[in-house]
Amino acid sequence: MAPRKPVDPAELRDVLLRVAPWLCGDVDDRPARADLAAAVRLSARTLEQVAPGASVEVRVPPFVAVQCIEGLRHTRGTPPNVVETEPRTWLLLATGLLEYDDAVASGKLDASGSRAAEIARWLPLMRVV
Repeated sequence: MAPRKPVDPAELRDVLLRVAPWLCGDVDDRPARADLAAAVRLSARTLEQVAPGASVEVRVPPFVAVQCIEGLRHTRGTPPNVVETEPRTWLLLATGLLEYDDAVASGKLDASGSRAAEIARWLPLMRVV
């Protein structure tokens, strides 16, 4: 598999700013699907870049799944360390509007495996407010 093109921080910031009013609760309408998808994908790929590795899989269905954090790599089946959530919660985490522990405690984030919580070290990826 060819390496992915690095995420441009300016592009990430632009797309996060487009969805920020929804994240902050300033508007009720969900952003356009293309903006939401871009924000989720670019932020998850940024995590993949800043915390390279394959010991934790971060899933944000239906948009993206990335592997990150150095350590043992899984090769088949379900990985031992998985973090999964829906797009809004992921973006709240990525922008610092929600803390990892709070997301887990509220049930908005499903984390399994002894290393899943290590992604908290890399969050937020970019603050927008």
